[in-house]
Amino acid sequence: MSLLTWAVGLIVVAMAVGLLTKSWPILKTRPLGELLFSSNWFPLRGQFGFLPFIVGSLWVTGTAIMIAVPLCLLTGIYLAEYAPRLVREWSRPLIDLLAGIPSVVYGVWGVLVVVPWVKNTVAPLFGATSTGYCVLAGGIVLAVMIFPVMIHIIVEILRAVPREFREASLSLGATQWQTVKHVVLRKALPGIAAAAALGLSRAFGETMAVLMVAGNVARLPVSVLDAAYPLPALIANNYGEMMSIPMYDSAMMLACLILMGVVLLFNSLAKLVLIRAEKQVQ
Repeated sequence: MSLLTWAVGLIVVAMAVGLLTKSWPILKTRPLGELLFSSNWFPLRGQFGFLPFIVGSLWVTGTAIMIAVPLCLLTGIYLAEYAPRLVREWSRPLIDLLAGIPSVVYGVWGVLVVVPWVKNTVAPLFGATSTGYCVLAGGIVLAVMIFPVMIHIIVEILRAVPREFREASLSLGATQWQTVKHVVLRKALPGIAAAAALGLSRAFGETMAVLMVAGNVARLPVSVLDAAYPLPALIANNYGEMMSIPMYDSAMMLACLILMGVVLLFNSLAKLVLIRAEKQVQ
């Protein structure tokens, strides 16, 4: 069992080594700074600048987090502190159902509902024009997709705060909302930050739904109504095509390596924050 446990853990290392080996040809011939910070993406000319795709991923993921965090936090507070037991029991399977829906279904929902809404309602509201396939549409779809992860973690963190803290606050004359705001949330803040980090890493690596609604234009977005081309969409759209172009296969492997590194970084940070939060609560 110990051997199998180590083998499962080493899969991540093996994947990272494999991606690094496959991307080494382009890393050997071009400076890493040029690859990461150049916005020129012309594979036929041998120019592979990943900046538009990295920035596009950050725009879409950041929009999703800004939408999801307040909604998930308020939902988590209600389920952990105010909701009757019957509501909690019925809401849990419904939230789990959101996590089980395939990402392509979210993508179709985004194309049929979110994209027309952004095009016909949101963009004219700000005096702008948009096709609807933009950062905002991708952020909304991603926000809905990470709801289950963040809500579950926030509820568990809030419920892990000892009841004695609540009773002490209430005994001093504080209302339930004052207790939640000044005692429970303050104690659970590191765990809430970890939930946001886990949601961010989940959103950063999402592929199909974003590919269908983000627009997939290889340029730097300057607003949420501009099209974006996140890294996962780049890999899904182009891997397996045009592999006869020199260095193209290596460039795709480097994109996978960058994506994997970012997701592992955020997951590790979230785990560390969660461990620290559990120790503080105890």
